[in-house]
Amino acid sequence: MTSTHKTVLQPADWAAPKGYANGVAASGRQIFVAGQIGWNAQCQFESDDFVDQVRQALQNIKAVLAAGGAGPEHICRMTWYVLDKREYLARGREVGQVYREVLGREYGVAMSAVQVAALMEDRAKVEIEVTAVVG
Repeated sequence: MTSTHKTVLQPADWAAPKGYANGVAASGRQIFVAGQIGWNAQCQFESDDFVDQVRQALQNIKAVLAAGGAGPEHICRMTWYVLDKREYLARGREVGQVYREVLGREYGVAMSAVQVAALMEDRAKVEIEVTAVVG
C-alpha cells in the first residue's frame, strides 16, 4: 500500500495484520496530536459508554488534524490507551465500525494499544494519540 507520502512496511514472510500496519515509512510535515479522550469541544463528556467515547476521541483527532491541514489519510501512527482491554477486545467489531465511520478505511497506520491503570480524566475510558505526516 503506497500513497504520495507514506508506504506501509510489511515483511514478506509475516502474516498480514488486520486493521493496522506493522510499520509505515513517511516523508513530509509531521503533525503530532496529543492524546484525545471522549469528551466534546467544551471538555464535557456526553457518554460513559466505551464505544461512544472512542467515536468522540476519533472525531476530536479528525478536528485537530483538520486544523493542521491534514486528514485521516495522513495518519501514520496511533497509540490507544484503554482502561479495560477486555472491553476493548469484546467490543472490537463496534470499535472497528466507529473507526470506519469517522476515519474511513485508512488502515495503513502503525498502531499500538495498551491497558492503563487510569487516565487523567476520571470519566475517560480511552485516550488516543496520533502522529500524521502530510506529504
